Amino acid sequence: MRLLIAGASAVVLAATSATLATVANAEADRTVTTNSESTHNGFFYSFWKDSGNVTMTLGAAGQYSVQWSNMNNMVVGKGWNPGSSHSVRYSGTFSPNGNGYLALYGWTRNPLIEYYVVEDFGSYNPSSGATRLGSITTDGSTYDLYRTQRVNQPSIDGTATFYQYWSVRQQHRSSGTITTANHFNAWASAGLNLGTHYYQIMATEGYQSSGSSNITVSEATSGPTQPTTAPPTTGPPTNTTPPPNGGGSCRVTNSVSAWNTGLTNNITITNTGSSAINGWSLRFNLASGQTITSGWNASYSPSSGQVTATNVSYNGPIPAGGSTTIGFQGTHTGNTAAPSGFTLNGAACSS
Repeated sequence: MRLLIAGASAVVLAATSATLATVANAEADRTVTTNSESTHNGFFYSFWKDSGNVTMTLGAAGQYSVQWSNMNNMVVGKGWNPGSSHSVRYSGTFSPNGNGYLALYGWTRNPLIEYYVVEDFGSYNPSSGATRLGSITTDGSTYDLYRTQRVNQPSIDGTATFYQYWSVRQQHRSSGTITTANHFNAWASAGLNLGTHYYQIMATEGYQSSGSSNITVSEATSGPTQPTTAPPTTGPPTNTTPPPNGGGSCRVTNSVSAWNTGLTNNITITNTGSSAINGWSLRFNLASGQTITSGWNASYSPSSGQVTATNVSYNGPIPAGGSTTIGFQGTHTGNTAAPSGFTLNGAACSS
């Protein structure tokens, strides 16, 4: 009995120690009032202001809050360094008194670009006076696309002249998911090219205003995994590989947009069969000299040569008669041909 009690006590002590270690690894809330960039609780953060009263409090994981007053211009937030085309989930409150933006905000170099996916704004529409370059519909709303230029203004590389790219949401919100790749793709299709990513944050910006916000940001997950086809339970198997799920009953079309040394390609997969296609993977041959740099609605491997695009679970199955669109952005050395040799789950697709 004494041995059992001693063993049980050891288990409790071990569990308690593990819990305390986890708590110890979590950083305490931190207050920031001066310009800085660093990390906190696993997230990158940036705090910038030119003047005025701005207080940012960094909380658990991707949470932060900010209050500002009597200031000229400030941009603060939590996110990632470097940024990417991943989807971003955020939630919270945004309460500007005057001009302010709630936006997925980031920078690239070569070229030096400042970009915004604006989810909400205060008294001033950031697109005022800008040239509209089109629109996209994604994540439950239409976003208007713009480009503006800043001349001899503050940047991540000091005072510089650079372009700003904008996607401005028509229906304001302070919580939701941003499919970032859709905006990058739309900008590229309009000739607005990004460079090498620096940081990317879910930002609160204020200009000659006051206000407050409380935001939590995270990388969006892909949702529940789609069910796979179970092997037969009777009779000896004739093949250890599950048969293609709808492969061979498909059609693929391409939409390629190229510029200088870059390109984007949207690939539409249509199910021409009589049953849904689940858990699909699409294989194709990338043209010589082309390399995929980012993609959306599928995972891509490798980045050149014969590429396999694998379904991500939030796409769901392709119903009979239905279609889904995936795509990628890449570079080229002069050959802008569309991919060829499409096979879905091992069976050839028509084009």
